[in-house]
Amino acid sequence: MEVLDPPAVRRWARLAADALGAARAEIDALNVFPVADGDTGTNLHLTMLSAAEAVEALPDGVDSAVTWQTLSYGALVGARGNSGVIVSQGLRGLAEVLKDGSDLRAALLRAATLAREAVARPVEGTVLSVLEAVAQAVQDAEGGLAEVARRAAGEARAALRRTPEQLDVLARSGVVDAGGAGLAIVLESLAEVITGSYGGRYEVPAPTSRISPMAEVGAGYEVMYLLDADDAAVAGLRAELDAMGDSLVVVGGEGLWNVHVHVDEAGPAIEAALRAGRPHRIKVTYLAERTHRASAGRGVVAVAAGDGIAALFEDGGAVVVRRSPGGTPTLPAMLAAIRQAGSEVAVLPNDEHVRSVAAAAAEIAREDGVVVSVLPTKATVQGLAALAVHDPLRRFDDDVVAMTDAAGHTRHGHLTVADREAVTSAGVCRPGDVLGLIDGDVAVIGGTLDAVATTVVDRMVAGGGELVTLVTGRDAPARLAARVEEHLNRARPELDLVVYDGEQGGYPLLIGVE
Repeated sequence: MEVLDPPAVRRWARLAADALGAARAEIDALNVFPVADGDTGTNLHLTMLSAAEAVEALPDGVDSAVTWQTLSYGALVGARGNSGVIVSQGLRGLAEVLKDGSDLRAALLRAATLAREAVARPVEGTVLSVLEAVAQAVQDAEGGLAEVARRAAGEARAALRRTPEQLDVLARSGVVDAGGAGLAIVLESLAEVITGSYGGRYEVPAPTSRISPMAEVGAGYEVMYLLDADDAAVAGLRAELDAMGDSLVVVGGEGLWNVHVHVDEAGPAIEAALRAGRPHRIKVTYLAERTHRASAGRGVVAVAAGDGIAALFEDGGAVVVRRSPGGTPTLPAMLAAIRQAGSEVAVLPNDEHVRSVAAAAAEIAREDGVVVSVLPTKATVQGLAALAVHDPLRRFDDDVVAMTDAAGHTRHGHLTVADREAVTSAGVCRPGDVLGLIDGDVAVIGGTLDAVATTVVDRMVAGGGELVTLVTGRDAPARLAARVEEHLNRARPELDLVVYDGEQGGYPLLIGVE
């Protein structure tokens, strides 16, 4: 790839958001600076997710300048936490340069400059150090865009390993910088999109020793808000807030700013914003304590990819979030469903790729006092099993345990039709072959849906089971489920069987064995 065109920017934003979502908990565990509140991974994921959803909402055909400006804007308005705000400013630097060309060297240098300028009191050994090391390292990189991207990703890992040498609290805690770890994932995702084959995905290292996640937090408040104000007013605000507290980061421009600061009292920080302009989306977090409001209702949120599946979950009392086959719901849709469901909410993502978005929405909802648990349901049939044992009269924690146990005791399989030649765990498949998957892996390759369906069911029940669930898809032959039922009646008459019409696309049959 010689230039980051709009489709590539969208792919990068989504890949980076998904990768940060997958690594969220591991990065949170590294978070000891500037306060050990264990949320850096979550904040970076939410920041990049906001950027990704902003560019994905653009119509087809927009030019590069609009795409980059939208990415920058999405990151700015969605930036959360100290590291999220800094990374959003780094994305602004990339956008300023790359909207008009493909000079990634200059873009990374601009990103590092803007990020450092945004921090009132820069500290070495943080995401700033990692970004600056990357910017300097790529200046003498030979070759085109791909080589610069590879060099940036490699240097991010090297600079990250050096952060404990630069910041004593990291060395004492046995961790690398959490914000730098997130930045490394963002840059590795960029290299993967540009090269199409980058294989050096960074794995977040576990701490070598561990302090309590809240041990060094202390009293005080984290105050964040968006601010409509001109440049002159922001300069005065920056000076006021710097005198009030620490961890001050102010990013943005052209009339819109994102402000982050830690202060002893939240009121004066907000009053200073009112003098400078119009603050909105104000968020205040007490750093030493995280509490939840008392329960005002129990609910379940379930993600569904077909009309029939949605109806099944709704009949079970769940608030349903719709998604297209193979797609993921948006963060606002997930968050709205959680808020609608109640103040104690169990979320059933029903797909591995949906889990990160569900976790991000849950984190935001918790800030509003909602108690949320995202269950590890990887398939629709696991979600149905979990919902079947849901009891709103049980203690919430006990209910979550029971639902999780039911999902965990449900094996899941499905049928699909190959659209290209590929090497699978069951051998080489060709276009038109019927694939039978069990627990996410291809287990059977065959010529007909009937034959593959019965083989998959036989393998799934061979290890035990009492109840088989079949969910037929929109394109399933009329008698597919009936033929599987006839087979089971002959081979395993002791099993119970239920059949639903899920109307899902892409998968003629979903199979569950409990």
